[in-house]
Amino acid sequence: MKPTRLVSAVTCAFALLVIVAVEVSAHSFPQEQSPAAGQTVATAPSAVSIKYDAPIEHLFAKLEVIDESGNNVAVGQPDVGSDGRTLSIKVSSLKPGEYTVKWSVVCIDTHRTQGSYSFSVAGQGS
Repeated sequence: MKPTRLVSAVTCAFALLVIVAVEVSAHSFPQEQSPAAGQTVATAPSAVSIKYDAPIEHLFAKLEVIDESGNNVAVGQPDVGSDGRTLSIKVSSLKPGEYTVKWSVVCIDTHRTQGSYSFSVAGQGS
């Protein structure tokens, strides 16, 4: 292989790696949750929040808290904190039992991510 072709091939490969690395890091994923995934809390929270590893667009942020009967117990619309990374929503008075948090966000560069996790409120089941 000629040196100029080798240099061109290496340059293209490097450029591709940089593009892929930027694409991978461009998504917002949960960094912290409150209550945390899998946690059992003694006292029912008044809100649920998720902090993401990258800023999110407030217009496209969704956050639901689903009880064991399949009802969304979130109250109002989710709020994005002043840091641009924390999504929270108030919840109605939670009874003892398991809850599933469903989230969907769009990173500021337009990449959408979604997921869910569960937490429990201690006490006898509802």
